[in-house]
Amino acid sequence: MSKQVKHVILGTGQLGLAIMDELVAAGLPVKLVNRSGRVNEPLPAGVILETADATNPDEVARVTAGADVVFFCVQPAYHQWPEKFPPLTASIIEGVSRSGARLVFGDNLYMYGPTNGQPIHEDLPYAAETRKGKTRAQMANMLLTAHEAGKIKVTIGRASDFYGPRVTSSMAGAMLFEAALQGKTVNLTGDLNLPHTITYIRDFAHALVTLSENEAAYGRTWHIPSAETRTQTDFIKLVEAEIGRPIQVWAAGKWILRLIGLFNPAAGEVVEMMYEFNEPFVVDHSQYTAVFGAKVTPHEQAIRETVAWYQRQGEQVPA
Repeated sequence: MSKQVKHVILGTGQLGLAIMDELVAAGLPVKLVNRSGRVNEPLPAGVILETADATNPDEVARVTAGADVVFFCVQPAYHQWPEKFPPLTASIIEGVSRSGARLVFGDNLYMYGPTNGQPIHEDLPYAAETRKGKTRAQMANMLLTAHEAGKIKVTIGRASDFYGPRVTSSMAGAMLFEAALQGKTVNLTGDLNLPHTITYIRDFAHALVTLSENEAAYGRTWHIPSAETRTQTDFIKLVEAEIGRPIQVWAAGKWILRLIGLFNPAAGEVVEMMYEFNEPFVVDHSQYTAVFGAKVTPHEQAIRETVAWYQRQGEQVPA
């Protein structure tokens, strides 16, 4: 690897590419790594793509050799997390430990479990009873234990459900923006009138890069800043204002999701996470803000950028 390339991103999904954008905007060369050796868009100048199997620590060590920072953004299919995520994490820990790079993990909030509507902060216990929540807790413990043992330097940034350019598989992904632009009914889930924090993916990427650059960030988890928490109903109204037309919304319950899950395993996996949408889900990011400040994109601007991205993909508002 060229000595100039000090930032390696494992995974070229929606988060990995958002981090790429953030680093490129700062004038930094970047290495992307995935299994296929393909990305579904032209890569900016200064970005290279290498192929590796992240479940093989030898491969991880090879593609991260000489790096200063490695971003852990690769993940298995949603319905395969319990089986595949822990061994993947172990492989990345081992491989990155050999290269001596610092490791930044983009995480979610599943490990806490229900909080009875109380704000979600970093000091809560890992009380999840869901399969995917327990998996996320196991992974975080593996990463932080490796840090405490001196094997690697790790920091973890956690975001809520996110949206934005390239985000398709999310509660505010294609089933919201793409459907709205096509004039179709938008399928959401849970109580649409409860507050639910939602994170703009570019804010997530910016926060992870900020963590990567600060020594004080390592050895613990951080909840990255999100714009003002709103209800799903209020968020839909902001999207309506941007596209200039009303949106028809239908909220799916558990039995519908279970039925869909017979044909779509990922949709079926949403059922155990329904508690997030049936109680207030408000993320507290005050610890991050106190140390690093907050750069947060207002929802109105973030929605404008998201709609523009979907329109560029060929999804135009019907005449």
